[in-house]
Amino acid sequence: MAFVETEVLPRYDPRAHESATPLLSIVIPTWNGGRRLTATLDHLAEFRTRLGFPTQIVIVDDCSERFTARIAGTFAANNELTELLTNETNRGKGHAVARGMRYARGAYRIFVDSDLAYPSCQISKLLRALEGGSDVAIACRVLPESRYVMSPTFFRYLYTRHLMSRLFNRLAQQILLPGILDTQAGLKGFTARAAEIVFSRQTLCGFGFDLECLFIARLHGLEIEQVPVDFYYNEEPSTISFARHGAGMLMDLARVRRNGARGLYA
Repeated sequence: MAFVETEVLPRYDPRAHESATPLLSIVIPTWNGGRRLTATLDHLAEFRTRLGFPTQIVIVDDCSERFTARIAGTFAANNELTELLTNETNRGKGHAVARGMRYARGAYRIFVDSDLAYPSCQISKLLRALEGGSDVAIACRVLPESRYVMSPTFFRYLYTRHLMSRLFNRLAQQILLPGILDTQAGLKGFTARAAEIVFSRQTLCGFGFDLECLFIARLHGLEIEQVPVDFYYNEEPSTISFARHGAGMLMDLARVRRNGARGLYA
């Protein structure tokens, strides 16, 4: 069942900010992003001015605490072509991404994490892939051309996380997505048509939603391009923990496979 909502905050009318039909929409799901969200929005606002074509920013606040909600609301109110969607209850990253991607109006739609671990130039890489004819473009952190940039302070944590991620992706390739080397990177882009096909069928709300989206895309014959990226890690550990969320992600693998066998993604 489709779960994406269409309402926005009653006190905020995003359509009042329309000034042009955007070529690109950047979707930012956030939950208690705080000051990291501030830095990300400021960076994307500056990036948008350099692009030379209308670019929409869609912020999806997944029922954050007041500080983050105020940051998102203030930014949206003071910037054109910026939309704010707010969930009244915490629904999960997958729900926030799907809601933003279906609400977006760009010919190309790219979602990024609120900590912007991938600088704006990496967004441009995905956009070029979509403009070049791919239906879906995903960041792939394990291609030979990709680079990790980090403080030595986080090396042990990130190395352990990388190993766990590789194990999970190997399992995902065997069960669902052969040939897809990195399912969980928080930077993915879709054409408007691909976004509608994928996110209208998405059912998972948690961190396993990436698997489902890529499975749906492949099931419908969409071309998926894996793009090498630079990944910057200079913040505290991310909101996803394989120790804490690993069992749920394994269950999501099974759910997607079962849903596919039942024809729920047709």
